[in-house]
Amino acid sequence: MGRLDGRVAVVTGAGRGIGAAEAIKMAQEGAEIAVLDLSAEAGQDTVATIKKAGGEAVAIACDVSSAKQVGAAFEEVANRFGRIDILVNNAGLLRDNLLFKMSEDDWDKVLDVHLKGSFLCTQAVQQYMVEQQYGRVIMTSSIVALGNKGQVNYSAAKAGLQAMARTLALELGRFNITVNAIAPGWIETEMTKEAAERVGLTMEDMKERFAKNIPLKRFGKPEDIANVVAFIASEEASYISGETIYVAGGPASSVI
Repeated sequence: MGRLDGRVAVVTGAGRGIGAAEAIKMAQEGAEIAVLDLSAEAGQDTVATIKKAGGEAVAIACDVSSAKQVGAAFEEVANRFGRIDILVNNAGLLRDNLLFKMSEDDWDKVLDVHLKGSFLCTQAVQQYMVEQQYGRVIMTSSIVALGNKGQVNYSAAKAGLQAMARTLALELGRFNITVNAIAPGWIETEMTKEAAERVGLTMEDMKERFAKNIPLKRFGKPEDIANVVAFIASEEASYISGETIYVAGGPASSVI
């Protein structure tokens, strides 16, 4: 038996990277999975991996910054599976730049996807969770919530998600819904690789530059985050709510 047998989980931005690892891990623990990404095609590899292992999953197109698309996506999940127990707000993107170079669009896009998207998805899912008197909501923050040069938009969004988790834990706790945030450190993903390439570095260059400040002396893997998410989504974490858990290979303040 898995820790999530009988549960239905929605993971946004689950077509690749951390989101894909979270979806696959929760499926291994017994959950049925809705893989949300900008297109259904983007989620097909994740769905295929889950189904090949004997799990159940569906890919659904959803721009999390669109209230209309979010509402339709969650209605589709509820109609297909009959309930929604777990939401992992993982969808994200980068538009890094120093303040004097950052455009209004760079700011808006990052806040829309990370912060507004998590708000819209949580607002949509809470009606199902309140009705069934059960739910797990997990926000994806970052060590960058503590501040990082060239990422004022991303830092603001990720810090906001921690505040959102604390506030919604207060609001939704009486309905047996927990709300927490995870804050990954340096994780080896395609998005990290793309960020390195934008500043003229290879992934290996970036790992060499930043791993020296990590007490464990290595970048994390998406599975390191997925393992924590599966725990927070399980009954084993039923008395944890309103918290931010840093998964960074050491104290968060030491690795930026």
